[in-house]
Amino acid sequence: MDLVTHDVLKFFTMLLKRNGYVLEQLHSPLVVHTTPEYEELKDIAVGCVTRHHSHHYLGFAATQWELFQKDDPPRIKPLLYAYRVILTGIHLMRTGKVEANLLTLNEEARLPYIRELVERKVQGSEKGSLDGGERDFYQAEYARLLASLEEAGSESRLPNEPRARDALNDLLVRLRLHAGFSAR
Repeated sequence: MDLVTHDVLKFFTMLLKRNGYVLEQLHSPLVVHTTPEYEELKDIAVGCVTRHHSHHYLGFAATQWELFQKDDPPRIKPLLYAYRVILTGIHLMRTGKVEANLLTLNEEARLPYIRELVERKVQGSEKGSLDGGERDFYQAEYARLLASLEEAGSESRLPNEPRARDALNDLLVRLRLHAGFSAR
């Protein structure tokens, strides 16, 4: 189990800086404990999503692709992660909603090889790898999907700037007052 914590001000600041990582944390289906303020924050966070989140997902995908290419033979897990990141970014640019489940994302993307790759990963070990001739195909798919993410970002109807700064500030003040801290 991974436990990630942040000071609320730091978390809110990351939301305003177009950080897809914190959006995914906030909208994760794997939340152990929640509060009414958490539900309020999820609603407010919708106003933090901008078309510039595409840059986060483009950079994140490039990092995952580097990890994929590092292994010889290449492993399935980092390949799936790179595809998940790209499809999450495309979905966010088109809908303004965070979805990080690869199989759910693939219901829309309809990439015929995703389910088979997931099955190979699940049936094999965490270190399951691709066969020799598969790398070129998946590299071409990566490039095609990356171009789709760039296009989705440029065509997105999402705003250029977050609209939730005041709502986040109000929530921050209330949370700090409730906890007995001074508001800043």
